[in-house]
Amino acid sequence: MSDQLNQLCINTIRFLSVDAVQKANSGHPGMPLGAAPMAYALWTRQLKFNPRNPDWADRDRFVLSAGHGSMLLYSLLHLSGYDLALDDIKNFRQWGSKAPGHPERGHTPGVEVTTGPLGQGFANAVGMALAEAQLAARYNRPDHAIIDHHTYAIVSDGDLMEGVASEAASLAGHLKLGKLICLYDDNYVTLSAGTDIAFSENRAARFEAYGWHTTFVADGNDVAAIDAALQTARAETAQPSLILVRTHIGYGSPHKHDSFEAHGSPLGVDEVRLTKEHLGWPTEPPFLIPDAALAHMREALTRGARDETVWNARMAAYTQAFPDLATELQRSLRAELPLGWDADIPLFPADTKGMATRAASGKVMNAIAPKLPALTGGSADLDPSTKTALMGLGDFNPLVTTSDDTQGSDSGGWSYAGRNLHFDVREHAMGAIVNGMAAHGGCIPYGATFLIFSDYMRPPIRLAALMRLHVVHVFTHDSIALGEDGPTHQPVEQLAGLRAIPDLTVIRPADANETAVAWRVALETRERPVLLVLSRQDVPTLDRTRFAAADGLRRGAYVLSDAVDGKPALILIASGSEVGLIVAAAERLRDQGVAVRLVSMPSWELFDAQPQAYRDAVLPPNVRARLAVEAGSPQGWHRYVGDAGDVLGIDRFGASAPAEVLLREYGFTVDEVCKRALALRH
Repeated sequence: MSDQLNQLCINTIRFLSVDAVQKANSGHPGMPLGAAPMAYALWTRQLKFNPRNPDWADRDRFVLSAGHGSMLLYSLLHLSGYDLALDDIKNFRQWGSKAPGHPERGHTPGVEVTTGPLGQGFANAVGMALAEAQLAARYNRPDHAIIDHHTYAIVSDGDLMEGVASEAASLAGHLKLGKLICLYDDNYVTLSAGTDIAFSENRAARFEAYGWHTTFVADGNDVAAIDAALQTARAETAQPSLILVRTHIGYGSPHKHDSFEAHGSPLGVDEVRLTKEHLGWPTEPPFLIPDAALAHMREALTRGARDETVWNARMAAYTQAFPDLATELQRSLRAELPLGWDADIPLFPADTKGMATRAASGKVMNAIAPKLPALTGGSADLDPSTKTALMGLGDFNPLVTTSDDTQGSDSGGWSYAGRNLHFDVREHAMGAIVNGMAAHGGCIPYGATFLIFSDYMRPPIRLAALMRLHVVHVFTHDSIALGEDGPTHQPVEQLAGLRAIPDLTVIRPADANETAVAWRVALETRERPVLLVLSRQDVPTLDRTRFAAADGLRRGAYVLSDAVDGKPALILIASGSEVGLIVAAAERLRDQGVAVRLVSMPSWELFDAQPQAYRDAVLPPNVRARLAVEAGSPQGWHRYVGDAGDVLGIDRFGASAPAEVLLREYGFTVDEVCKRALALRH
């Protein structure tokens, strides 16, 4: 391809981006100006994709982790032939446009993940590469490489500064994810100044220490050098690759070249004109797309259709050779649950001692996993505590030779086909990596840790909800009842904060059988993340011949038991481990002649989604004496108890003591519940 045509296409990308930012009077023009050559080299010479089928299973994944440079991506998408109209680009950052301020998955065709919070996209890319490696190891066979693609990302200084990127890069290097290639937009400039004021480390040496292959491209405008670096990275299959490309933010702008002033604000009308003149681009009209540039970029349509056709033929041959594996793979890629996936979920017998809901969760997971090959995940170095290990299903890790058989799971050794992931103490990266896995497709990922450490994971949890990803979060040790570890480990405000996130379903089951239903809901809920909140301590397994079936959890809240005549004078509401407490309190209150209704409310979100008639049937508006009991912040509960009701919660930090002592000292006793309940009737 001629240098002249290359430059024409690169400048088309640059000035589509600059014109859109200028018209919106909002955005980030500096990165597209500097990074357009490396993006062009990747998209036209290495990236495998089909604009007519953005969801093609064996496409390469591309993540613009530096999401503030969104117009760079939108320009590429439009020019390559994705369903992103020029009018959308002209309405960049405006209401109704498919070109929002930062890339949004599900909003713009071709956008793999929602990015903008820096570092998240980098870690998402690690998750995508991990998912590709796991699926390839599970399904590929000799002469049948049906899963065979790369994950690419463009990352910025800000991405590499964020701690989540450090966590994810460390894990990716350890796992030897050789199909992960990151182009680093190394422009020496951040939003407020040059990087020299706070970011002077040797980035290449840092990534080499993580176990990455690194390459340096001295001139960010040298398409041939960038392409050669990409080819070298593709050939390096035992390490992820970081290509450090020396670019110049605001490239070509006479007054803002290499300046932080080009980062987050439009260039200005005069500076746009001067930049176009400096780079030999017509000053009018705006949004100019030369025919030759469009024709060249639209070759992606022919190339993509050809690549997908070749893959379809490979898939047909694979299906003929391995019909059962092909059926399983296609079902996982379609995010469908196999028939009978839940057939072995146990029914737990009534037991006054019961078991911790974390223990019940572990039993349920291990009953499901053999029949649901898409289920994969792990914990932040807490498998023995969260009970989330999938027994006999192997550990995901590079193949190694050991002198004994002590490494790996009880299935023996390490393998990329292993379904147990070991994130170790990297909660933030764990959340972002499982997001990337879910976005990749073909798996249902879960991540597990203690509820208190959800604070480390809040950014990826929020993004999972924003992207409506099918991710399951398993959070155990859910209250002060975890005991002696004390207030640093005892969640108080976390439940309230998580419930505030839109499009996130939080479920806190009351006993083993509610936990089993919670897992069913989590795996059936395909278009939003689900968060399971589980106890460390044993809780009674309710006698379901005396209490309503646990399946009522599906509706968020249900009447567990009622007054004899169905006309309660008092309603006790609880979630999780406190349901057992209100059951015990109700026995005493009924002995005193009080007509009590018990309501188990494991999920506000599921309950709020029910018809008003059902909600009124569970919480009759005419019964104003209501007490909610939950060992956490009372914030939010008044929507269910009303102005006349009360909440027994916790509005201070915990303490170090045995669980039974803490529950007594914080008022979670039958005596206190009865006292506060009776006070509501006067």
